[in-house]
Amino acid sequence: MEMFYYLVFGGLGAVVAALELSKTSKDRTNTSSAFNSFKNNYLLVYSLMMAGDWLQGPYVYYLYSQYGFGKGDIGQLFIAGFGSSMLFGTIVGSLADKQGRKRACVTYCIAYILSCITKHSPQYKILMLGRVLGGIATSLLFSAFESWLVAEHNKRGFEQQWLSITFSKAVFLGNGLVAIVAGLFGNLLVDTLSLGPVAPFDAASCFLAIGMAIILSSWTENYGDTSESKDLLTQFKGAAVAIASDEKIALLGAIQSLFEGSMYTFVFLWTPALSPNDEEIPHGFIFATFMLASMLGSSLASRLMARSSARVESYMQIVFAVSAASLLLPIVSNFLVTPSKVKSRSISFTGCIQLLGFCVFEACVGLFWPSIMKMRSQYIPEESRSTIMNFFRIPLNIFVCIVLYNVDAFPITIMFGMCSIFLFVACFLQRRLMVISDKPKTVDWASSKEKDTEAEPLNI
Repeated sequence: MEMFYYLVFGGLGAVVAALELSKTSKDRTNTSSAFNSFKNNYLLVYSLMMAGDWLQGPYVYYLYSQYGFGKGDIGQLFIAGFGSSMLFGTIVGSLADKQGRKRACVTYCIAYILSCITKHSPQYKILMLGRVLGGIATSLLFSAFESWLVAEHNKRGFEQQWLSITFSKAVFLGNGLVAIVAGLFGNLLVDTLSLGPVAPFDAASCFLAIGMAIILSSWTENYGDTSESKDLLTQFKGAAVAIASDEKIALLGAIQSLFEGSMYTFVFLWTPALSPNDEEIPHGFIFATFMLASMLGSSLASRLMARSSARVESYMQIVFAVSAASLLLPIVSNFLVTPSKVKSRSISFTGCIQLLGFCVFEACVGLFWPSIMKMRSQYIPEESRSTIMNFFRIPLNIFVCIVLYNVDAFPITIMFGMCSIFLFVACFLQRRLMVISDKPKTVDWASSKEKDTEAEPLNI
């Protein structure tokens, strides 16, 4: 492996360590022992859940190819996962608000364990079923756990500012450290121990089962709107009213969809960008480097959110602008340097520059997650939190499905340019959100909800 990869990884590691070790009292918040116990319990569960997710990611495509499926069939399996998340995610999110967030978290564990079990079968229909279950589980992972945390945090009377601590630590551990360890552990199981490509999925099932046991034994239940008269259609309508009546919620949903859509597109684009002629690059090590960059971003976010002078709505404009600029690098580099059509032994100089830019983008991802969680906790009404959060994922999943279906139809520079445009738009929307964040809502959501319950049922 080239020294360049070690230098980038070591440099990022040194910066992250320096940031964490240099934190002063201004960067830390004094909290109670009760909150620390609550926070550590959630972080343990969240880390186990993310370990179950990260262990699978690097080996899904590889496993399908080992079963003899071609690129087209594998693409359909991936589309099934995102389509399932889009179609069923909102429904399970609404059930989480009504039936309980703890139950939804347990359902996530069960659905994902079953999805892992299907990976033992080479039959296409069973693998498709696994992708459907995985899509449902993904929707729950990114809505039910956060909804439970926010409701339980408020129910126990903890300071609102302390939520930022949990969010930043969750991203630092779950999307950073756990991702790196999971990647190395998966590599150990598949390559070093030669247990086969199904082994990471079995390991993921074990972590998910452990997390589920902790949830069942230590978590209490909380709900959104528990009104028995509220069916799913009424919940959907109530969530739509909340989004339509409050510009801040609508802007937040648009910002989230634009950024996450660009992020998931980047996942498919970074490999051909760094190895345009199928050069040999260390995918696992580069992935670990990206996760280390994400840890750097979450560490910066924890510092920023610990200071009352730094508003999330303000600094996120810079984050979106920097992320948009970082994804322009492949376009700029291809414009300045004529791309070579000859396969080289390793990554090119242009690829090295792009890799540094991609690390900047991943640092922005690390900043994005705890920051968007903080804004969601402020602006999304508790009654339909899971429903609204899954509403936000509908345009995201539609976009990713379109990208997957047409991934070979456009040059890679066009795809990166599209992502940059989306991120610049997110920057302008974030500016608008900051401007109106201190203004009261034009329509009170609670009163709209009461009117909605009094209205006659829809004739469909």
